[in-house]
This record gives sequence, structure tokens and C-alpha cells, in this order.
Amino acid sequence: MISIVGGGRVGTSIAFLCVSNALDDVLLLDHTKDKVIGESLDIANAIPPTSKFSIHGTDDYSKLSGSDIVVIATSTGVYIKNRMENMSSQVIMIKEIARKIKQYCPSAIVLLISNPLDILTYFFQRESELSRFKVIGVASSLDSSRFRYCISEKLSIPQSSISNALVLGEHGDSLVPVFSGVSVNGKSLLSMIDGDEKDSMTSSVRNYWKKLRSYKSRSHFGIAKNAYDVINAIINSKELAIPASVVLEGEYGEKDVAMGVPIKITSKGIIEIKDRKLDESEQELFKISAQSIRNSIQSI
Repeated sequence: MISIVGGGRVGTSIAFLCVSNALDDVLLLDHTKDKVIGESLDIANAIPPTSKFSIHGTDDYSKLSGSDIVVIATSTGVYIKNRMENMSSQVIMIKEIARKIKQYCPSAIVLLISNPLDILTYFFQRESELSRFKVIGVASSLDSSRFRYCISEKLSIPQSSISNALVLGEHGDSLVPVFSGVSVNGKSLLSMIDGDEKDSMTSSVRNYWKKLRSYKSRSHFGIAKNAYDVINAIINSKELAIPASVVLEGEYGEKDVAMGVPIKITSKGIIEIKDRKLDESEQELFKISAQSIRNSIQSI
């Protein structure tokens, strides 16, 4: 069973993808019971006629029992200027959810979507005491999708021409686009752009959400698809290599922090934290990003 905590746009978009692709039974949980019952009744109409699975809504955390995957996509409020605005209340919330999951489904793989993503990934793993390889912050893959899109738009080329567009570090203002590994039709991206263009692309990726919000209230389709890809890999025992936030214990020279790094996922959760070679400037930016997240963790 796939359980999704949070019946807002992100949670329901993920639920829709899981149900319409007949991945597994879905439980949609939110403190507003009527809302998730209504959303479930709506999404249920997308169940394929050949599917053996269904969807239900609840406000009862005990119903999480038996969950194979739990997705956390809920929040205490909407951030406007940056993802850190509701940090204190979000940390309180995530600790409460961590205790519920530890009580009712301690063997589940947990995907975090809520912001500030890296900080909540860290506190959830520490509070729940789940293996760090079963607590995955899904966001760097979204940032990587945005990086690839920005390259595509800048060079007026299809995204299919772009390989290894990867974003590491914080899901926030200090995220690190890894230009050194990107190729376009087999040619190094860095040989095609200058320093100003590189800085402009970095700014575009970091501020992508702000531009999007200038046209609509919030994003949900992109992160829903990225989360669905992880769920699909876990449910169907596929290997998936993506960047995602995980608590580090010495990898990349960092510890006591959760941040986006390249990982490999299977039905067991994270099976490998991959070592990605960074150039000198990227290594420095990665360390700055790590310290920024760590400072926020230590401020709680």
C-alpha cells in the first residue's frame, strides 16, 4: 500500500498518478477527513478497469499500518519568499508524523516532499530512527529536471539532446547545478557557454519556483512526476539512479546533514550513494550548501 500524508495539490497529484497507473492501493491521509474522502472519490474514477487496486481517504494515522511506502506532502502553511519561512512549525509537524510512522509502519520506505526538504529529511530520520537508506527527500531530481529545461531553453535544443544534467546540495537557494558533467549531443556544455551564461543558468534554476509562482500559485505536476518515478521503481523492483536528499555520514566529506546527492534506489530503498566527481568550484559550492543546511538544523 502507498500512503500519502497530505491531501493538497501535490499529494493528490501523486495519488492520481499512482492510481491511474495501477501501482498499488493508495491511502490518502489528511487532518481534513472530508477533503481526502472527496479527493479519493474523484481519483477513484481514474482507476483502470483492469486494475485490482483502489484508493481511500482518512484522517486516522492507524490506517497507515501495512504501508510499503509513505509519502509526506503536507505543510503547516504556504511559503512566499523562501522555503525556510515555516521551518519551525514544519519541524514540529515532521517530528509528530515521524513518531506516527514509527508506531504504525516502521518498515515502510518514506519519501519526503514537504519543505524545507533537506531539514525535514534530517529531522524525520533522526526522530523516526528509521534507516537513513529508507528516508528519501525527493527534490534534487526536480531541480535537475528544471536544470535540463533551462539548458534546453537557453540553447534552443530538445531535452533529449542533454545528458547528465544534475543538481546537488540544498533544495533551496544554495543548490548546486553540476555543469562539469553535462553534455549536449556528446559535447561538453561548458565548451558551449561562457561564465556569464553559466551564472545566469544557475540563477534560473535557483529561482525557477519564483518565476513559476509569478504565473500560478504553486507547482505540483513536476514534483508529483518525480515522486511517482521513485514510487514506481520501489513497487516494481526497478533500479533508479537520481539525486535525492539523504542523511550523510561521511559521504562527500559531510555528516550531520541531509542534502541532495546521487543515489540508486530499488525495492529496498537506497542501495548506494554514488560518488560523483565535482570540479573545484562545484566542490566549494557543495560545501557551502552543506553548511547552510547544517546551520539551519542547528538553529532549531
